[in-house]
Formats: sequence, structure tokens, C-alpha cells
Amino acid sequence: MWSYVLQRLLLMIPTLFGILLITFIVIQFVPGGPVEQMVAQLQGREGGIEGGGAPSAPAAPGAGGYRGRQGVDAKHVEEIKKLYGFDRPAHERFFKMVWQFARFDLGRSFFQNKDVWQLIKEKLPVSISLGLWTFLLIYLISVPLGIAKAVRAGTPFDTATTFIVLLGYAIPSFVLGVVLLVYFAGGTFVQWFPLRNIVSTNWDSLSLAGKIVDYFWHITLPVVAMVVGGFAVITILTKNSVLEEIRKQYVLTARAKGVDEHRVLWRHVFRNALIPIMTGFPAAFVGAFFTGSLLIETLFSLDGLGLLSYEAVIRRDYPVVFGSLFVFTIIGLLTHLIRDLSYVWVDPRVKYFD
Repeated sequence: MWSYVLQRLLLMIPTLFGILLITFIVIQFVPGGPVEQMVAQLQGREGGIEGGGAPSAPAAPGAGGYRGRQGVDAKHVEEIKKLYGFDRPAHERFFKMVWQFARFDLGRSFFQNKDVWQLIKEKLPVSISLGLWTFLLIYLISVPLGIAKAVRAGTPFDTATTFIVLLGYAIPSFVLGVVLLVYFAGGTFVQWFPLRNIVSTNWDSLSLAGKIVDYFWHITLPVVAMVVGGFAVITILTKNSVLEEIRKQYVLTARAKGVDEHRVLWRHVFRNALIPIMTGFPAAFVGAFFTGSLLIETLFSLDGLGLLSYEAVIRRDYPVVFGSLFVFTIIGLLTHLIRDLSYVWVDPRVKYFD
């Protein structure tokens, strides 16, 4: 077993390297890099002021309109390139980055003047709050619901719950978020929940019970918006897996021998049906934490990892982009390894090693 785990861990190294290499190559062809971003900021700041502080005259008609200064001094541009390391060849910059990542040094943000690790740690509580509760609620509700649907397949309960979960799946999370804000967060109806942030400004002064209540008060609407659309896939997958197992010969044999129905369902059927259900764990886990909350974070003004990554891509803040990619990839690979090891725990017939 341990040799298999070691092999998988060693295989993560070329996987990480390949992902970073492909992303680095693609980024080389993306216009508007950090140097251009900084030059644009300098042009915007200096564009309305000419020598001596006097406003520059508007451009003549037909000259393309007012553009302020036509550019930044070449010396300044070279200084900016040197500051960001773009005075070096691309391959040197890539291998320097890889060496830093090998030492878990993610570098420093170009525009926020903070270490990338510090930025990730600052945004992590928001993403953990949204991702953890979303993940837990979806599985804690969907798996029992799917089992209940399988046991009652074809009944009005099955039909009604299928309609409800598919209706929730059809509603985008950000649309549901807007509806929740309008109805319950100070729109045209009631203001039962806050509009922004994950805790109140006076959170430090609250008692322990007050902090718990305040925390759940703030995350209720964003978590509901993320959870509702996630029930359908896991519920239907659970139902189909359980139905497939119920129809197998060993279940009919156990029932014929008089084994208690509850024991048949939970000791035999559920354990065998759990394997396909577990295949969705990594995607659901990683997605809930890192990829599914960007719109929700923006809508509810929550400063999390999704918003951090999006803003880093828009601003071409490459240390944050690559640092976030590095962390997300490691978490994804480790989660897949845990999933594969869980297969062995759930079903001893599954073997990855001798």
C-alpha cells in the first residue's frame, strides 16, 4: 500500500510541472502583461498633467481624441521590467519560479505588495466557510434522499422530489443569490440577513455564542444559493446506484433467507452503491472550495479565493495566478489519491497494489 502511495506522490511532480509549463507558455501569448498594466496606470495617473502641473491641451479633431501623454519614458519601462523580472529570458523566469515552488515559496504579488501565501491565508476563511458547508450539506441531504428515492422508486414521493431537485439544478446559483438578496437582504421586502462580509464589524467583541450566531447569520444566504443547485447530481447518482444494487441476485438471496430489510439496505446495498458515489467527491470538494464561489463571492461581497484568483487574472498578477494554481493543483491531486484509497476501504475487492 505504502509503495502505491509513494508512486502516486512521485507522479504528482511531473503533473505539477506539466501544468505549470503549459500555463506559463499560454500566458506568454496573452496581451496586457504586468508591465503593460503598470505602464497603463502610469499613463492614467500622469495623462492629465503636463510639465509644471498644467493640464494638457485636448487633441485636435481627427487626432484620436484626448490621450494625455503618449507613453512612458523608456527608462521607466526598463525599470518596471527589471522590477517584475521581465528583463530575463522566459526560460530563466520559468525555472526560477519552479525552484521557488519546490521550496513552497509562492513569491510576492506584483500589485498588492504582499506574499502570495499571506493573501491565500487571508482569503481562505471565506472559501472554507462557503466550500465546507456547501459540500457537507449537499452530501448529507442528497445521499439519504437518493436512497429514499430508490427504495420508493416510482411513487409520488420519487416523482415530486425529482421535480424539486431538477428545478433547483435549473436555477443558476447567482440568479438564486440575486433573488435571496432582493427578498431577504434589504431589497423590496425584508432585511433579515446582511448584504456583505462573512462576519460583522464588531465580531471580536461578541461572546462565543454571539460569534457563532453572527457567523451563520452571514453565510446563510450565500450557502443556500450554492447548495440548491448541487442536489440533483448526487441525488440522482445515489438513487441509480442503489437501484442497480437492489436488483442484483445477492439482494434477492438475502431477502429470501429472511435477512432484515434494514440490514440488507445499509450493510450490503449501501456499501456497494457507495463506490460510484465516491467518484464525485474530489470534483465536488475542489469545486465547492475554489471554482464554484466566484459569482457568489462577488454578489455577496465576500473576499475569498475565487475573487482573488479572478482579480489576479484580470490584473495579470502572475505570482498570485501561478501560486493559486500551484496550491489548487496540489489539493486536487491529493484529493484524488484519497478517493482512490477510499475505494479500497469501501470495497476490499478493489486493489491498486499487491
